[in-house]
Amino acid sequence: MNTDKLFSIKTKEDFISFLNELSNDKTAKDDKWENKSLEDYLDSIARWVEDMDGYYHNTNRTIPENINWQFIAELLYVGKIYE
Repeated sequence: MNTDKLFSIKTKEDFISFLNELSNDKTAKDDKWENKSLEDYLDSIARWVEDMDGYYHNTNRTIPENINWQFIAELLYVGKIYE
């Protein structure tokens, strides 16, 4: 999976396609994933969010404003309960 897909997400359908591709990438290229367990994956997201200002600074990109943190949390939570 290349990052072009990541940076081109504009619609709900794009996001769904990205999630499906990410899931397929994990299945097909598990050996390439740094974080193999769900616990490690979620922990790495938390640590990245803690340092995201540095990431954006180091990549010369603008730090996103008005991030809807509650919505992101809801997305992650519903994966626990939705069938």
